[in-house]
Amino acid sequence: MTKIKRNAALLAASTAVLALTAPLTATATAAAAAAPKPLDWTKCEGAETDPRQRCATLEVPMDYAHPKGEKIEIAVSRIPAEKPSARRGALFLIPGGPGGSGLNSPSDKGQRLPEQVRDAYDLIGIDPRGLAASTQVDCGLEHGDLAASKLRPWPAADGSITENMATARRTAKACARNGGDLIRNLSTANEARDIDRIRAALGERRISAWGVSYGTYVGAVYSQLFPHRTDRFVLDSNLDPDHTRVARAWNAGHEAGVEDTFPEFAKWASAPGNPDRVAKTAAEIRPLFLRLAERLDREPIPWPGANPEELNGNVLRQTMLNALYDPDRFAELAKLIRAARKGTVPPAPEGPPEAVLQNVSAVGAGTLCNDVAWPRSAAAYEKDVAASRAAHPLTAGMPRNAMLCAAWPFEPKEAPVRITDEGPSNILLVQNERDVATPLKGALKMREALGRRATMVTVNSTGHDAYLANGNECGDRTVSRYLATGDRPDQDTYCA
Repeated sequence: MTKIKRNAALLAASTAVLALTAPLTATATAAAAAAPKPLDWTKCEGAETDPRQRCATLEVPMDYAHPKGEKIEIAVSRIPAEKPSARRGALFLIPGGPGGSGLNSPSDKGQRLPEQVRDAYDLIGIDPRGLAASTQVDCGLEHGDLAASKLRPWPAADGSITENMATARRTAKACARNGGDLIRNLSTANEARDIDRIRAALGERRISAWGVSYGTYVGAVYSQLFPHRTDRFVLDSNLDPDHTRVARAWNAGHEAGVEDTFPEFAKWASAPGNPDRVAKTAAEIRPLFLRLAERLDREPIPWPGANPEELNGNVLRQTMLNALYDPDRFAELAKLIRAARKGTVPPAPEGPPEAVLQNVSAVGAGTLCNDVAWPRSAAAYEKDVAASRAAHPLTAGMPRNAMLCAAWPFEPKEAPVRITDEGPSNILLVQNERDVATPLKGALKMREALGRRATMVTVNSTGHDAYLANGNECGDRTVSRYLATGDRPDQDTYCA
C-alpha cells in the first residue's frame, strides 16, 4: 500500500481492557466455513495496475455468528505465479492500518519481491471489510475531526484531556449514527475469517502471507484461528499482541518508538552539508524541538489550506510522528521546523481526498473499538497522560490518551484472540531496530507470545516496514530465502 494510505490508516491507532462478551460458538464458526463459490476474475477498475492483475469480489457474512444473515463484499486481486512449474501456492499481501488498502499490492509492492518468490506464488491483494472497493463504511465525521492531530488524541498544551473526551463522544456518536450494522462487525478476527473465506474460494488448502504493521496482528490472529491453514508466514514490523489491551498497547508503543527513532533524525538534521540542517549538533535538536512546540502551543501560526488552519504545537508533534516513519521524510519535518522558527509555514501539505479519509477513519475506528473494550473513565486517561508527559515529552501524553473508543457505544461481540505458541513452527518475524510505529519493544512481545512457532530477524535499520522497504540487504535476503525455499533461520538472528 502507498505511504499516504498507510499513514492515513495509522491515524486511528489505539484500543483497550476487559468487559468482553463470549466468543463465537463453534457451531456458528463451522456453519460460516461452508465453501464459498470460486472467484470470477475480471479486469481491475480504477487505478493503473499491472495488466496481469485481475480482480474479483467475494460475499462473506457481515456477522460470522449469523452466517446466513446479511452479506458484504470483499474485493480481492491476483497476479498468478510467474512460473507455473514452480508454483507453490498463494501469498497473501496483508495490508497495515487498520484502514490500509491492499487491493493493488500485487501490482506495486508485490513486484518488489524477487523473481524466485514471484515464480512460486500467486500474489493476492485485498481491501479489508469496510474499505474502498469492498463494501464501504463511513462515520460522516466533521471536517475538523479528520485532522491528523485530532484523529491522534493529543492533549491540550496544559495536559488537559477535556477536549479529547468531547471529541471522543462526538466522533463515536457519529460512527454509531452513520456506520450502520457494518461498523459493529469490523474486527481483526473477522478480517482473519474473511481471509480464510478467500482461501477457500481460491481452492487453496493452505496459504502463505506477508503481513505488514497492523497486518502482522491480522496474520498472527489468522495463524491462531486457522493454524492448519498456514504455510510460510512473514510478519513484518510487529505489534504487541497483548490481548488485554490490543491497540491501546500499540498507541502506547509510540513512546518507545519516538525515543528509539528521534536520535536518528537529530543526527540527520545536524549533519554538515544538509540543506535542511536544523542545528550544528545532534544534541541541540531535541531541546530545540521541545521549545518550538511549546512556543507554538502559546502562539500558533496561521496556515491557510491546512487542517486545522494553523501550525500549533500538536500539529508540529504530529508532523514529527509522521516523518519518523521513514528517513525519506525527515526533510519534511526539518523544513517545517526551519519555517516555524522564522514565524512562517511551508505550503499546506496535501492529504488524501476527504472521502478516503472518512472511509479509512471509519474502518480504523470500528476495528480498534470492537477488538476490545476501552476504559470509559476520564480519570484513568488523565493519570496515564500525566505520567506519559513527564516521562516522554516528545509525545506529550498522546500515546496514553483517550480516542473515540473511550466513548464507543457498543460492547465487543467476542473476546480478543490470544496469540500463543500453539500451531506449526512456520512464522518468520522481521523487525527494524528503530521503528516509530511498531517499536522493537512491542515486537519482542509478539516474539514471546509465538514462542516455538517463530524465529525473528532483527534488522539494524531505521523506519517503519522492514522487508524490501526500510530494512537492509541481510534482512531482505533472509526473508526472501524463507518465502522461496522454506529455509528459515534456526534461531533468532541479528542483521547488522
